[in-house]
Amino acid sequence: MYKLELTESYFPAQANTPYREMTIDQVLREQAERIGERKALRELLDDGEIGREWTYAELLADAEEMGRALASRHAAGARIAIFASNCPEWVLIEYGAAMAGITLVTINPSFTPREVKFVLEQSNSEGVYYMPHVRGTELRPIVDKACKDLPAIKHRIDITDEEALMAGSGSGELRETEPFSIVQIQYTSGTTGFPKGVLLHQQGLLQSNFDVFNRIGVEDGDSYLCPFPLFHTAGSAVSVLGSLTQGMTMILARNFDPAAIVKCIEREKPRILGGVPTMLVAIIEAARAMGADCSSIARSVSGGALVAPELVRGGREIFGAPILIVYGQTEASPGVTHTWPTDSEEDLTQTIGQPLPHMEVSIRDTNDNSVCDIGAQGEICVRGYHVMEGYNNNPEATAEAIDGDGWLHTGDLGTMDARGYFRITGRVKEMIIRGGENLFPAEIEAAMLEHPMVAEVAVAGVPDEKWGEIVACFMRAAGGEKPSVDELRAFIRERLSPQKTPAHWVWVEEWPLTGSGKIQKFALGEAFARGEFADRLA
Repeated sequence: MYKLELTESYFPAQANTPYREMTIDQVLREQAERIGERKALRELLDDGEIGREWTYAELLADAEEMGRALASRHAAGARIAIFASNCPEWVLIEYGAAMAGITLVTINPSFTPREVKFVLEQSNSEGVYYMPHVRGTELRPIVDKACKDLPAIKHRIDITDEEALMAGSGSGELRETEPFSIVQIQYTSGTTGFPKGVLLHQQGLLQSNFDVFNRIGVEDGDSYLCPFPLFHTAGSAVSVLGSLTQGMTMILARNFDPAAIVKCIEREKPRILGGVPTMLVAIIEAARAMGADCSSIARSVSGGALVAPELVRGGREIFGAPILIVYGQTEASPGVTHTWPTDSEEDLTQTIGQPLPHMEVSIRDTNDNSVCDIGAQGEICVRGYHVMEGYNNNPEATAEAIDGDGWLHTGDLGTMDARGYFRITGRVKEMIIRGGENLFPAEIEAAMLEHPMVAEVAVAGVPDEKWGEIVACFMRAAGGEKPSVDELRAFIRERLSPQKTPAHWVWVEEWPLTGSGKIQKFALGEAFARGEFADRLA
């Protein structure tokens, strides 16, 4: 950890790792020259077996061929969309597009035609590269319906049709790019309203994700098992480009199947595992049920939510290793803070760690944008090389997110202690206003996650005639036994004041999730208001 004694909620940029400006093309060529015979990409099939594989030398050759094929169809700077679940072709298109000077637009494969059309139109895409079907859903009809009134779409290509995908590879030419050229447009998860297209450059994606894995403690020759979806920055940025910069072998899960992942861990013995907390809970449960040996995992990297103490204990039991949280958002490429392998259990479960190198992070007053005192709540803001260029064709939203001094306002409320460890306390726009008092779901969630019988929790505001809004706590049990309402109330009252005690307690078996695996609290609140949880109240 960084040993600092700070006097205000401002963490200055640290330069403890190498910083250099680079492109995807450059890094892939360097790794192919340095470790060309090392496995770079391995495909994990749904049955837990390994499918196709590429060494770094082979990956470079195929990425170049892909780049030439793309360059033969699209001019420099063109935008092309990829609408698919995880597969090696996705990775090759990501690399090939970068080598061809083309911007890749990622689309969640669960999107409806209306949502796909919005992304294609808003991003000014001229091509759609799609998988024919994802988990039983045919994607070509969705593509056709989305493109019906979009004359700008010149190409619709099935990425499993090798002849169509690679057509033109003999005539196209690769193009030089710059470190700060835009290489991806990632759309925010859009839990409310339509998403915004985040313009991300190569330097931010490469350097920040090198630093993520550097913080974890990568060793030469490590394998990394990735179940994250590639359309999200946790997949295509942290996992793909982080693995590239560190020279790791990435095992890419085509779909998230806990049993298949456990089989892979036991047989292939990767040292590093990724996954949002809901994924890691499922993997740990599968490993217990299967009696599998998952002790090869030395590091687990997670994000999207705090890690419950029960999950930390489960990680140490099954993996023998800590679960480390990365906090960030798409607009920051995406990492901002990260816990350390040497952190205490309290820091691993109650904080989001210290900032990654080469970036400034501060807690700022939501009224006047001043830096807050140590321990005071404000908005988490970040400034540095990795911040997005802006939102695509949306200067108003860009100006709202990035202030005149270059600070990206995350929308997350938090605090910082004198050591520079940050905590999440809520969302600026997710406050529950109970009788005029502001309550923050993250604070209540963090307290509830300390309960040994609660595996996961989400807190949302629900309508109430007297108070306007009251607190509803949605929980998934850690095992078969569930505490009573009286026990839950007594537990929370030992930790929080009365007004923060949930009025409703609801047990759930599964969550409504965004495409990136985050719990949709607004959906829980809306479902509760419709009476859908009447039979599940604790």
